[in-house]
Amino acid sequence: MQSTSMAHGTLPLLYTFHFYLFGLIAVVSALLFVTRRSPVAAALWLVNTMFSLAALYVMLDAQFIGIIQVLVYAGAIMVVFLFVIMLLNLGRAEKTTDVRGLGWKLAGGALALVLIAQLFALTRSKTAGALTLPEGYAAQQVDQTGAIAPIAGPLFHEYLLAFEVTSILLLAAIVGAVLLGKQRGGKHAR
Repeated sequence: MQSTSMAHGTLPLLYTFHFYLFGLIAVVSALLFVTRRSPVAAALWLVNTMFSLAALYVMLDAQFIGIIQVLVYAGAIMVVFLFVIMLLNLGRAEKTTDVRGLGWKLAGGALALVLIAQLFALTRSKTAGALTLPEGYAAQQVDQTGAIAPIAGPLFHEYLLAFEVTSILLLAAIVGAVLLGKQRGGKHAR
């Protein structure tokens, strides 16, 4: 397995170009996701964001996380999301339920500026020595246990309860959407 990581500052131009390209696509898709009026169009832009993030994970030598990003988020979760949208017939936004006035847009813009300022502050700050891993530690762990064991171990030992509770929560959301859809369908039939 050939690693794409190299010494700091010596990344090939093609790698750097594609990294920034996928990052830009992810950011633009996320902005289009939150600005669309149609929930279906917003969901499709979110899928595009998920695919771009998966490409970034693959470029960072986290292939397992990239595949899970596509399978779980862009695949399963978005299918459930689109199913609920279609079941509840949310294809068109009504003027009474659309709260995207000028005040909300200004608040969203202010929040975006605050988040950008935080990003710049975090990129300029130094990480504490106690929080950084030794040089080559991640590569050594992958060589010893493989790429999946460091993710699967904590998931099924320390976070198993949260993992299972999340699946029950998703199941409850699907059942609730089906019940709401049946109630709405019953009103239209009368």
